[in-house]
Amino acid sequence: MNTNVQNNPHAARAENDRKVLVRDQTPHIFRPIAFRSVTVRNRITVSPMCQYSAHDGVANDWHFQHLASRAVGGAGIVFTEVTHVEPRGRITPYCLGLWNDEQRDALARIVRFVKAQGAAPGIQIGHAGRKGSTARPWDGGKPLTVEQGGWQPIAPSPIPFTDGYPAPLEMDRKMIDDTIALFAANTQRAREAGFDIVELHAAHGYLIHEFLSPLSNHRSDRYGGSFENRTRFLFEVIDAVRSEWPDTMPLFVRISSVDWLEGGWDLESSVRLAQMLKAGGKVDLIDCSSGALDPRQKIKIHPGYQVPFAAEIRSRAGIATGAVGLINAPDLAEQIVANGQADLIIMARGMLNDPYWPLHAAKTLKTKIPWPVQYERGDIF
Repeated sequence: MNTNVQNNPHAARAENDRKVLVRDQTPHIFRPIAFRSVTVRNRITVSPMCQYSAHDGVANDWHFQHLASRAVGGAGIVFTEVTHVEPRGRITPYCLGLWNDEQRDALARIVRFVKAQGAAPGIQIGHAGRKGSTARPWDGGKPLTVEQGGWQPIAPSPIPFTDGYPAPLEMDRKMIDDTIALFAANTQRAREAGFDIVELHAAHGYLIHEFLSPLSNHRSDRYGGSFENRTRFLFEVIDAVRSEWPDTMPLFVRISSVDWLEGGWDLESSVRLAQMLKAGGKVDLIDCSSGALDPRQKIKIHPGYQVPFAAEIRSRAGIATGAVGLINAPDLAEQIVANGQADLIIMARGMLNDPYWPLHAAKTLKTKIPWPVQYERGDIF
């Protein structure tokens, strides 16, 4: 600030107004946002995306380059793919895990680099439930037998995912308690690895979602039947995670906002759940996806097709939301945040296509964000 501004209160006020105006002209997706003690540099988030490339659950050079390049590319939050709480909780034998210290240490290397690039490293933690023990997508994606390297999946009820899948082992009370404890142990390792954000995977037909939906949960005990009972497992997992995750650090939950099937989990259920999570004060954002519980679902997919879920939950529950689902155009992403439909844009396919999407989106939206100094010569478009 120059001397004239320092000595003249009117000039100082005018200078402050000018700074506010400049700040307000920044596209909404490039404005910082705070979740508890973590301030994120922008609203662009790299969605958890399975790479099916780990060995014994351990991240390797592929995972490093995948996540590191998105941090270099300017994203605000960079999430790992889902890391599983135990070996039988994996989708495939090649999925990431966090049930031992070797896995923690491999992820810690990635965390350090992501932070050094100015992004917030996030980790998604989950359990595949009845959708576990399958081949990788490019190997056919079919269920694996024990002889093929598979295992016996577990679930709230012994209902197969679909034809050709085995009936999962129904979880008894001890298995439920043990699984909840595994979420806590994984969260401890996530904290030790240095992550800034934890997200629970309660979507896409995996274990927590299987407890939530009446289509997959036919239990008659305290974990099934009523809405309160079907959500109990999630709330107990949240309590366990919070026992190892500091109150100063943010916790997100990804849900399938609707099952896209009659009689399944619906938007009213999601709003009600979000209201309860808001009231509980332990969760900071709902990552609003949908579907994948049952292959009979019928979805009309188009850019932004899930945004109305994020908007409805945000409005009615008063909790921050993330919008996800074919939000690949910068103008669409900006519109969503500017109109208050969501607080974060969570991108998967768009980021696979272009690790530097944020840098290129800034050009489209006629704003300037810092490029890595090593790449400034490439800032010519």
